[in-house]
Amino acid sequence: MGKMNTHIDIISTVPTKNTEGFVTKGDTVIASVRAYKELKNTSPKWANMAQFTTATALFRIRKIPKIDITNRHIIADFDGRYNILSVDNISSRGIWLEIIAEEVV
Repeated sequence: MGKMNTHIDIISTVPTKNTEGFVTKGDTVIASVRAYKELKNTSPKWANMAQFTTATALFRIRKIPKIDITNRHIIADFDGRYNILSVDNISSRGIWLEIIAEEVV
């Protein structure tokens, strides 16, 4: 599976209402987790993901209970921000997610 030594934030950019009823715009961190991160390279694995031509990074994380990660979320780490292109369940027991993302420039 690889070393999960990258700390990432999963961010929602959807406007939300605060307790007083005001809409707040901007980023809301919905989870901070450790992840395995792999940047795009010429390995056979990346060659098989031809449908994601704009993808620049792959993240693997443990599934977070009660949180559904979709392509409407953003990943932020020390190196930058990434738009999520795809989220796939990669284990038979449903505990690992593989996230394909592209770097926001």
